[in-house]
Amino acid sequence: MADRKAKITRKTKETDISLQINLDGEGRYELNTGIGFLDHMLSHLSKHSKIDMTLKAKGDLDVDQHHTVEDVAICMGEAFCQALGDKKGIARYGSSAVPMEDALANVALDLSGRPFCVYNVEYRTEKIGDFDVECVEELLRSFANHGKLNLHITVPHGTNSHHIAEAIFKAMGQSLGQAVKIIGKDIPSTKGSL
Repeated sequence: MADRKAKITRKTKETDISLQINLDGEGRYELNTGIGFLDHMLSHLSKHSKIDMTLKAKGDLDVDQHHTVEDVAICMGEAFCQALGDKKGIARYGSSAVPMEDALANVALDLSGRPFCVYNVEYRTEKIGDFDVECVEELLRSFANHGKLNLHITVPHGTNSHHIAEAIFKAMGQSLGQAVKIIGKDIPSTKGSL
């Protein structure tokens, strides 16, 4: 099996990011984005997908969290594309329903090469600690766009914003772990390419 690892760096006037992933890892992570809640959510994604992730990001947090979150997501998407290569043998699809106390998150995804994001989530608060909840959607939408995946996220119920977000990232992790798994030898498409 080919080495399914990737390393991405991105440096702009707003952010400086270095990301490494290993799709065939054990769910190990080293995360330092300067945004504690983002690190917490990405640790769940790594742990539950079994995808190793090392991420260092410095952003203009004196402005707000948006640029850092968006650019981290861009790097994540690019890394996944790079690590997946021609996608030969992958399961392609993944889905998971994860409860987190009061919240339930349903995630379904397709590593189709066609980006699309459906995000049906409502929060009762605008922030989780000092983290803007709108940044969750920004991260997932940017990841779907740059990772070229079809991503559907629905939270049918939940009252605690932290629980809602955590359920989403755990379900994302499980779904990604399923989708990147090698289960055959062919590209999983009648077209012959993804």
